[in-house]
Amino acid sequence: MEKHYYNQLLQGDGGALKRALYKSMGFTDESLSKPLIAIVNTYTNATPGHYGIDELCKQAERGIEAAGGTAMTFGTIAPCDGIAEGHDGMRYILPSRDLITSSVECMVRAHKFDGLVLLGSCDKIVPGLLMAAARLDIPAVFCNSGPMMPAVYKGKHYDGNIVTEAVGWKQRGEIDETEFEEIENLAEPCAGSCAMLGTANTMGCMAEALGMSLPGSAVVPAIYAKRMQIAYETGRAAMEMVRKGITARQIITKQSIENAITVLMGIGGSTNAIMHLQAIHKEAGLGLLPLETFGIFSRNIPQVAPVYPASPYDMVDFYEAGGVPAVMIELRDWLHTDCMTVSGRTVEENLNQELETTRREVIKTAKEPFHPNGGVSVLTGNMAPLGAVVKPAAIPEHLLRFTGTANVYQSEQEACAAILNGEVKPGTMVVLRYEGPKGGPGMPEMYRPMKCLEGMNLSDSCAVVTDGRFSGSNRGCFVGHISPEAYEGGVLALVEDGDVIRIDVPGGELSLLVDEAVLEERKKRWVRPEKELPDGYLSTYQKISKSAAEGAVVE
Repeated sequence: MEKHYYNQLLQGDGGALKRALYKSMGFTDESLSKPLIAIVNTYTNATPGHYGIDELCKQAERGIEAAGGTAMTFGTIAPCDGIAEGHDGMRYILPSRDLITSSVECMVRAHKFDGLVLLGSCDKIVPGLLMAAARLDIPAVFCNSGPMMPAVYKGKHYDGNIVTEAVGWKQRGEIDETEFEEIENLAEPCAGSCAMLGTANTMGCMAEALGMSLPGSAVVPAIYAKRMQIAYETGRAAMEMVRKGITARQIITKQSIENAITVLMGIGGSTNAIMHLQAIHKEAGLGLLPLETFGIFSRNIPQVAPVYPASPYDMVDFYEAGGVPAVMIELRDWLHTDCMTVSGRTVEENLNQELETTRREVIKTAKEPFHPNGGVSVLTGNMAPLGAVVKPAAIPEHLLRFTGTANVYQSEQEACAAILNGEVKPGTMVVLRYEGPKGGPGMPEMYRPMKCLEGMNLSDSCAVVTDGRFSGSNRGCFVGHISPEAYEGGVLALVEDGDVIRIDVPGGELSLLVDEAVLEERKKRWVRPEKELPDGYLSTYQKISKSAAEGAVVE
């Protein structure tokens, strides 16, 4: 009697070799007859956000098998932004996003799996996995490992970036070497994604807002038992999607991406989420998501949840306040509530099972929000005709409109040295250029200059403007993603020391106050600098990456 196999590749005589190969690893005809659900396991003990994912993988396997499927696991890379920051390794972080997407695509299409569980937690891994789901358009569910617990120093909660700030404290003589070492040892108290609303946790929230992860799952702390239960239910949900024939592009739609943008504005998440949502939008077959769309949403969506670094409230506070579902309840009037989610229910049905927050100091109402406009916004002007990105939620009120004098630096290291050596004075615009997708290449984060300004007590009187990116942990006045980037001959390439730059966040403006005729003369003298690059992927990425205004996608 001919046996039945659910997976197309395993059927009939043509599937015999494939069945034999699986049987060599202990799979049986019974297990191979079921839907084959791949788990992308991004575990590594080199990245704290991914250290716990092996345990989540085991739970997801159990959930898949309990629901009648067979789990098969494979891995992909998961580099840590924190370990890569401050050196050439950061140039590989954004490019790794598209490598992750393509590696998942290659494995899934080679084996023609029936469904997919995506396990990841850090900055570029989460969007890379969501992009893969959108590209493949098969049943898929995402699950993150959750945020780590905060550090506690002198009775106050911090994320791990207290270490970078402490460098400035030590430089100014406020702490000695012994106290500096103490801070280092307490800064990261357990595994998990970093304990603030940086890119990692922002993208976890975006996955939930998109409907690609189970409701209420994004900000459950990494060490909680509930995190294991969510992984188990994620496996079951993937099998249910296979049974119902629900694929990723039925979840990731124009409307669900607008829901994610709404939540991004409502929580004041990382500016990096903009380019990642643009990339997911493209991979879902929806074309270009214009940068201006985010500007429109920012002007209309109130920020209801100020989470660290925009407030003293950390990710545990946000979880206890109700997390993403509680925010979505407040923003219900702006959401497409008929969107389907991986729970098998619509957004409306999910929200009807949730309660309003009991912690109004963390999640406010839409009528009395933390801020009437979104926590992430877009600027344009002669310095950024294609747009630049800013995070009003992290900017002190008095710096929302700021005019300063440019100090121009050609690298992050050069700028940090100048700041720590006392060369940067109050009222300075720290200009960092040739750090975009092509000029970097790789569009590294300009995390350290902002932290150095904090450590030197300059973050309330200076700003950083760049064609690079920023970490979600940064706070202060910073403008990134300037497009066109300097490498492509944008106006940023023409800025000179002493020029005056105006940032007007409420007005949506970033302008270089230099006569057009002067800029034309500078343009004639401009020569594109070429950096010496190591052999390998960076050179390829430089050739195939698009502008930050288009999500820095590769083509």
